[in-house]
Amino acid sequence: MFLDRVKIWVQAGSGGDGAATFRREAHVPRGGPDGGDGGRGGSIYVIVDPGETTLRDFQYRHHFKAEPGGRGERARRHGKAGHDLRLSVPPGTGVYDDATDALLADLVAHGQEALVARGGRGGLGNTHFKTATHQAPRHAQKGEPGEERWLRLELRLIADIGLVGLPNAGKSTLLAALTAARPKIADYPFTTLEPNLGVLDLGDDERRPTIADVPGLIEGASGGAGLGHAFLRHVERTRILVHVVDGSARDAEWDYGVIRDELRAHDPRLLEKPILVVFNKLDLPAAAEAWPAFRSARTKDAMPVVGISAATGEGIDRLRAALANLLPPLDDLAAPPEPAGVVVHRLDTMTDTFVVERENGGYRVRGRRIERLAAQTNFDNEESAERFQRDLARLGIEDELRRAGVRPGDTVRIGRTELEWEPQPWEGQ
Repeated sequence: MFLDRVKIWVQAGSGGDGAATFRREAHVPRGGPDGGDGGRGGSIYVIVDPGETTLRDFQYRHHFKAEPGGRGERARRHGKAGHDLRLSVPPGTGVYDDATDALLADLVAHGQEALVARGGRGGLGNTHFKTATHQAPRHAQKGEPGEERWLRLELRLIADIGLVGLPNAGKSTLLAALTAARPKIADYPFTTLEPNLGVLDLGDDERRPTIADVPGLIEGASGGAGLGHAFLRHVERTRILVHVVDGSARDAEWDYGVIRDELRAHDPRLLEKPILVVFNKLDLPAAAEAWPAFRSARTKDAMPVVGISAATGEGIDRLRAALANLLPPLDDLAAPPEPAGVVVHRLDTMTDTFVVERENGGYRVRGRRIERLAAQTNFDNEESAERFQRDLARLGIEDELRRAGVRPGDTVRIGRTELEWEPQPWEGQ
């Protein structure tokens, strides 16, 4: 099965908790804090593997988790870092955030990779919180949760030559005649239900271009009609389009115009690519009769055209020569076709900005720094909870909540943390 669009859920590893331990040795009565930091959680990357041609590895498995970081230990020993997870995808894979539809990466080159879920930072051990006035802190940070999100992977085949045309135009037969590919072939429309790939042998020419046979398009395909609409994006990366026309059709000229209209509707830039029109099935009387008028019309349009019979091999050598003339030199052919791929890097800013909003009978505090602080606080530890309370005051969040009307007993949500607001003693309980 050819799989070219999937949704997957990725969760990076959480950071390990920092340790709140104290040095305990003979003859060292006040050894002080010695808790080590937690290890970072594993991140998740998507990386190009040229050996892959579809997204079939994601057909039955849709959830992926990276390894969490290890806990810090006594004697200032740091926790083990979680192993990163790398997911292999074929060249031409676009990675989108499914919630926002934002493009995260467009991966085309061998080994190109993109970070899609960052592992959480390890929590700091209690050694970091010792001060001149607080010699024995029992506070240590919890590990930061790893990022998680739903991703959409969309594959657009990277092929040098794309075969397009109406159903039963003979694209699969032509692919078999030009390459060693053996696609399923039958004398009825919609035999091809998924793209097929082959490699064109140009004889003594060292170039070995790839050819993609895209399932047949129909009128309205760009708007979602028929089987071919799901595959139109596969011709976007091709260097050359070979427009195959069934010469024996009732109106070959109309068939030719339908495909051009659908390509234009999907993306007008497709018609700016080098296009070679192939008039197929010259072995049939109807095609032989229509060929002179069709060739004359293409000559007027300044559109190169070759007449062939993919079934008998007539004109195949002329077609190979025409394709060789349109292809770029060997060095250029080795590089991926445009677009050359991109990884979108977003700055991981950590500011003190925040927003307080009413939410479901309570309040929601949004802000990168305060959400991270909440996630790394152990509220079962009195010292840690008091430290977080001071952070709320220091950042101005406490005052903003009061201005918003928070009352004792109200629920305050910060990230995944849900707290019950408690007034301070001076607030007149």
